[in-house]
Amino acid sequence: MRRIILWLLIACVVGAEARAERVKDLASVAGVRANQLVGYGLVVGLDGTGDQTSQAPFTIQSIRTMLAKFGVTIPDNVNPQLKNVAAVTVTAELPPFSKAGQTIDVTVASIGNAQSLRGGTLIMTPLRGVDGQVYAMAQGAMLVSGFGVSGKDGSRIAVNVPSGGRIPNGATVEREVGNSYGAEPFVLLNLHTPDFSTASRLAGGINDLLGEGTAQAMDAVTVRVAAPQNPAQRTPYLAALEEIDIQPGDAPARVIVNSRTGTVVIGNRVQVRPAAVAHGSLSVTITERVDVSQPNPFGRGETVGVQRSEVDVSQPEARMFVFGAGVNLDEIVRAVNQVGAAPGDLVAILEALKAAGALRAELIVI
Repeated sequence: MRRIILWLLIACVVGAEARAERVKDLASVAGVRANQLVGYGLVVGLDGTGDQTSQAPFTIQSIRTMLAKFGVTIPDNVNPQLKNVAAVTVTAELPPFSKAGQTIDVTVASIGNAQSLRGGTLIMTPLRGVDGQVYAMAQGAMLVSGFGVSGKDGSRIAVNVPSGGRIPNGATVEREVGNSYGAEPFVLLNLHTPDFSTASRLAGGINDLLGEGTAQAMDAVTVRVAAPQNPAQRTPYLAALEEIDIQPGDAPARVIVNSRTGTVVIGNRVQVRPAAVAHGSLSVTITERVDVSQPNPFGRGETVGVQRSEVDVSQPEARMFVFGAGVNLDEIVRAVNQVGAAPGDLVAILEALKAAGALRAELIVI
């Protein structure tokens, strides 16, 4: 009997008591967020693993533009075939409240046909925000975790991805990003996971500590909290808010099935109504072979091949199990394991229960 292999990633551990969580783990302050930066640059100093300039003309164009800024002019009839340069995109995340002069990490990835960026150095690259303004300048030696080795016969072995890497503290912040942190006499706390129960409990917990009317749940995501206008007072005020313990609402009853990998995620609130389930399978095996028919000795017949087919039908004993009212996650998994269902069979059972109206949960197949 096959045992079902389930990877149960359960949001709330079955049978465990729910624990309170800090506000800082449940929500974030509106307007206090990171900003994405992107830039285009060149990585130089590669050991012959750069772009093939005949197939990446934008690399040559970038080199001409860069050298022109230093007073070096390449004649129009000269097409340098460089192998130690690669055109790359540079991305970074600018944390909230970043100040000019601070450093941030950057990620570099090839956009041409460079084989590897190992050993390369990114030359000064401006990083721009969505508004087109330059917020940081990136430059430095690359750290590449992958490597690749190729032979003359075309064989190649690669570990990880050598055409991308990182530069820790590789960019210096040049411009600060404005925010509305202290512009209003209140702050908005946005829940990471929308939930009306959690929003209501969050507002209630703040009101219990700071007085009725301090916080108001606006919807399933946002809680509006009165805050002091003075920036010197607002920071310690929010620090105190973040340490308040709140009992989050229970996650909705939900079953998520990954049809590609057979992964099944079942929440601990999943239950079924009374239902009887029969599980069985039918296996049909067809075997083809050719038999040789020989004529009798001194006969005038011919040796011929005779096609023969054998069909074997096997049907294991089907088993039926009954779900009582209010069956929980433990009993569902135990019943399915007892009949030896495979992950694909479990998906079929869940879909059948959903179609019959016996599954008291949302079934999501991805």
